[in-house]
Amino acid sequence: MNDCASPGKPDLADEIRACRICSDRFAATATAHQPRPIAWFQPGARILVAGQAPGARVHASGKPFDDPSGDRLRAWMGIGRDQFYDQSRIAVVPMAFCFPGYNDQGADLPPPQICARTWHDRVMAILGEVDLKLLIGGHAHRWHLGTRERVSDTVVRWPQFAPRSFPLPHPSWRNTGWLKRNPWFEADLVPALQARVKEVLDDG
Repeated sequence: MNDCASPGKPDLADEIRACRICSDRFAATATAHQPRPIAWFQPGARILVAGQAPGARVHASGKPFDDPSGDRLRAWMGIGRDQFYDQSRIAVVPMAFCFPGYNDQGADLPPPQICARTWHDRVMAILGEVDLKLLIGGHAHRWHLGTRERVSDTVVRWPQFAPRSFPLPHPSWRNTGWLKRNPWFEADLVPALQARVKEVLDDG
């Protein structure tokens, strides 16, 4: 049981896993799926990974970033699966805890805003001050940094936010072209991110 739980009361992660506020919303998508909130955090974590929302593979497995995007993210961080999935050290808190589904054209739907409004303040309150935030994609940039610009424009300004926060693009294969057009990301940002991740985890 997490430290945030009281005797006889479910902890916050269990409350989130039981959430069904988007049942009707998801039933109306092209995937017509049911909610499956993926809550992966504990008080005391040193690193926060703030993503967008689980994809279809994560919806099936119940484990965050359990897909090729996760493999690329872990490569950026310079860590393996064992370290990444250690909830005492790394918390994964997306802007929506459920897979939002696809539209009729097969494109990803955005994370429903009601999820962040319902849960995020409470999650961040029990996490407290983490040493490092990895902010993945525009929704996470807006929530945590207050930005309103394009993802690329925020990511290129990463030295302004480091070493406490690193704004990142989504590690999806869809962004492979962006990575090729922006070689500074893997030449400059990734080594700095790996050094900071190592520093935080070694200090823990």
